[in-house]
Amino acid sequence: MNPLDNPLGFSSNFLFVPATRPDRFSKALDSGANAVVLDLEDAVAPEDKEKARQAIRVAWPSFSKEEKKRLVMRSNSPGSHFYAADLILAQELDLACLLIPKSESLDQMNGVALILPNTAIIPMIETAIGLANLNDIANAEQVLRLALGNLDLQADLGIVCDQQETELQSARFELVLASRLAQIAPPIDGVTPSIDDVQQLTEDAHRAKRMGFGGKLCIHPKQVPLVKAAFMPTSNEIDWATRVIKADKASKGNAVKLDGRMIDRPVVLLAQRTLALAGKP
Repeated sequence: MNPLDNPLGFSSNFLFVPATRPDRFSKALDSGANAVVLDLEDAVAPEDKEKARQAIRVAWPSFSKEEKKRLVMRSNSPGSHFYAADLILAQELDLACLLIPKSESLDQMNGVALILPNTAIIPMIETAIGLANLNDIANAEQVLRLALGNLDLQADLGIVCDQQETELQSARFELVLASRLAQIAPPIDGVTPSIDDVQQLTEDAHRAKRMGFGGKLCIHPKQVPLVKAAFMPTSNEIDWATRVIKADKASKGNAVKLDGRMIDRPVVLLAQRTLALAGKP
């Protein structure tokens, strides 16, 4: 499969929902979120893991075909006692997209691709090992885009961040750079833990966009519209993207210059994402 065919590559916001709360699944899908992440990891206590998997299994037939395209499942971390059962569930559901926390190696990602050949993979970078192996992970089979686990990464590195998470700027840059080199969709920034601090969330989302991220993880429905607005393309960005697509079509997919800049496949993908976010055909 080509992960870039997955529409979630263009999503600007991913809303987490505990898998133990099936009553919230439909509400999350109706919240305006581009993607809904059914969370089997941090939001679920160890003794409730099987209950959470069963809740997803029972709810799955009630989702429409289009809704299933917007549903992501966050498994437990590779090597945990719960990981194998999560992959079995993903296989059962023919899941469109799997978010893998604490992703740390090429072998981990390629192993998932062998088991789930029809599933796009979003590796979550949350550890020093994952950050060190970033380029290998980004180039693994079926990787759609990377995601930053900013809180877990701070804990793993022993970093105490200021409110702007200045100490993680270099890590964020590395995710953007690795994504560009691997020619995958722009990465997804981590969460803003404060639900009610509108200013902090808005500043975090605008920083992510400026740095080259294509989206942000959300932990509450009220965060979704603010993140969506922050990532909405400007009129200049829409104009640029429209001209890129036009130039690409005229060149029949060959590399071409536009305003002195080389237009190749990654730039075309960025233009497509910009137009998709803007709701342009």
